[in-house]
Amino acid sequence: MPGERLVISAATAAVLIVGTAGCGRGSSDPDRTNPANPPTASGTRGTPAPATTAPQRFQSKIRRVTAADLPHSWRRGCPVPPSGLRMIEMTYWGMDDRAHAGGRLVVNAKAADDLVTVFGKLFAMRYPIKRMEPVDRFKGSDFDSIEADNTSAFNCRRATGSTSFSQHAYGLAVDLNPCENPYVSSDGTVAHKHCVKFKNRDLDAPGVIHANGRVVKAFASIGWGWGGNWSGVKDYQHFSASGR
Repeated sequence: MPGERLVISAATAAVLIVGTAGCGRGSSDPDRTNPANPPTASGTRGTPAPATTAPQRFQSKIRRVTAADLPHSWRRGCPVPPSGLRMIEMTYWGMDDRAHAGGRLVVNAKAADDLVTVFGKLFAMRYPIKRMEPVDRFKGSDFDSIEADNTSAFNCRRATGSTSFSQHAYGLAVDLNPCENPYVSSDGTVAHKHCVKFKNRDLDAPGVIHANGRVVKAFASIGWGWGGNWSGVKDYQHFSASGR
């Protein structure tokens, strides 16, 4: 199909052989006209993506998107048009220690190839991801996406506590397992009560990102910085091209 590419990362061959600022707080964008409904009683929080048959190797496809693909996360006036974004469809390693097909991440077109490389490395190391869907699945609500422990990237919104666009509005930031890696305010507050325990960064739990660990190094290999290195506020889920 035009505009699509299928990629199998060489970084994951070993699997076959041996076996911004402030995004994670989940505050609503005051300019948004269609706020998402909160999760229902049945909820999506902590529910992994449906189990699917997936190859035990990393596969990805990069395709173009249109405004119709982004009904809640993009609007006129955003700093990047849909033509400047791409959807990465990829396999990822789940919290159930299985490969999952159907992961989807909307990113800046210029960063798509680099991010395929990064997520190929994460798959090769079997770094577990709870779920991976565009924030449009949650009607553009950062809060609801975090409640679902959803890994995401593009969302045309303001940075927390700022009138400036977040790096997510450019498709140049990724929030990875946002519950296991929460946004922690300078006073130690975590907005999502079921994620509070993950303020303890010494926890050896699946999906937790550690300073100087392999996940941080994978993003550093493409020049992206980690919000866990910030002073004051800590945004442990957040990686971005600018480091903010």
